[in-house]
Amino acid sequence: MRLSPYILLLFILTMVGCKTPEPRRPITSHSETFFNESIERNKLIFEKEKERILAFIDNDSTKTYLTSNNGFWYRYNVMKPETQKTPVFGDEVIFSYNISDLNGKALYSKKDLGEKQSYLIDKEELFTGLREGLKLMKEGEEVTFIFPSQKAFGFTGDNNRIGINVPIICEVTLYNIQEQ
Repeated sequence: MRLSPYILLLFILTMVGCKTPEPRRPITSHSETFFNESIERNKLIFEKEKERILAFIDNDSTKTYLTSNNGFWYRYNVMKPETQKTPVFGDEVIFSYNISDLNGKALYSKKDLGEKQSYLIDKEELFTGLREGLKLMKEGEEVTFIFPSQKAFGFTGDNNRIGINVPIICEVTLYNIQEQ
C-alpha cells in the first residue's frame, strides 16, 4: 500500500504540532550580585548628595534646618502655630512651589508650575518628597525643602530641566487645606 505524499505530510505536521510547549528562557538574567551592586551604588550616590546638602546647609548658617524622618531637610520661612492642623489622607490642599538646584539656579518658577495647584493628599501623583513635605505643613506656611534626588526625580530626572540624580530645593507655600 502506497501513501500519498499529502497524507504523509499531514501525518508529519500532526506529530510535530503535538509537541509539548517548552518554556522560553530569559535573554538576560539578573543575579543577586547585580542587585547588591545596584544597592551599593545607590547608597554611594545618596552619601555624596547628603554631603553636598549638608555643605549647603552649613553655608546657610543664618537659617535653622530640620531633618525629616522621611530623608529630607527643611526650614520654615513662615511658621504657623502648633494648634493648626496638617493635611491627612484625602484632604485637598491648594499650594504653589518653585524648584531650584543647590547652586541656586532656578529650574522651574511658580509661574512655570502654576500659580496655585490643587492636590488630594496621597490620592494623586506628585513626586515623593513634595508629597511627604506637604503633610508637614499647616495652612498659610511657607517652607523651603531640600530633597535628595531619591525623594525628587531620581535616576531619571524629569527629562527636561532636572537632570539625573540632582538634589533640588523647593520653596512651597500652602494656601488652603480642605478636609474631605
